[in-house]
Amino acid sequence: MASSDKTPDPMPPGDGSMPPGKGVTITQSIVDKGAEMMQSHKPIKQMSQHVCSFACYSHDMTRQIETHHYVSRLNNDFLQCAVYDSDDSNARLIGIEYIISGRILETLLPEEQKLWHSHAHEIKSGLWANPRVPEMVNSGELQDLVNTYGKFWCTWQTDRGDRLPLGAPSLMMSPQEAELGIIKIDLVKKRDDKYRFSTDALKKSRASLVLPESMNRMADYWKHAGKGFAIDIEEAEIKTTAPFP
Repeated sequence: MASSDKTPDPMPPGDGSMPPGKGVTITQSIVDKGAEMMQSHKPIKQMSQHVCSFACYSHDMTRQIETHHYVSRLNNDFLQCAVYDSDDSNARLIGIEYIISGRILETLLPEEQKLWHSHAHEIKSGLWANPRVPEMVNSGELQDLVNTYGKFWCTWQTDRGDRLPLGAPSLMMSPQEAELGIIKIDLVKKRDDKYRFSTDALKKSRASLVLPESMNRMADYWKHAGKGFAIDIEEAEIKTTAPFP
């Protein structure tokens, strides 16, 4: 079984633009439309924001991807996001991110804090963006978000050509001013061109955002330890109250 740091081999057939499989049948379409009309889909309807940003793989920060977060707010200190590789109708669900306030992060054990990344630079620099939403609408929200931390697990490494969600999940890190965390210019330009805005202009408009007086010392662990995290899958004895047959 592949780890989060190794390319699975062999790959299933296809060019990687879509998962392998036959087209949707008429019967399946009817079932989907009927269910859509009759079911509530309450958790999905709580997704109130689309955020476009970037992320780096913890075990290989030369690999950087554009991400599309669809955000649900559970309370003032906790957000949860479904993360896609685009905002197209056929976008692939590539992971999940949990976002907590700095106040909550401080209650966690140091070993847990290492898995989280800060959002202060990502937001202040304009890399965190809400496409098609005016900055003046977001100003209060952005001020709250500069003191938040995320834990983002990528479950489908589409950037390396994986045609299915293969292997172990990978921990992702946020953009930073430090060299390895600086997002490549061509990625930012591609995003700006698509949405017809300027990341530099967003950065200038956010100059008045007040950064936290201090950042959590264990978050963004790679910046001071020079180490990331990769996951390997190992066999384990099943915990059971009775002997396994």
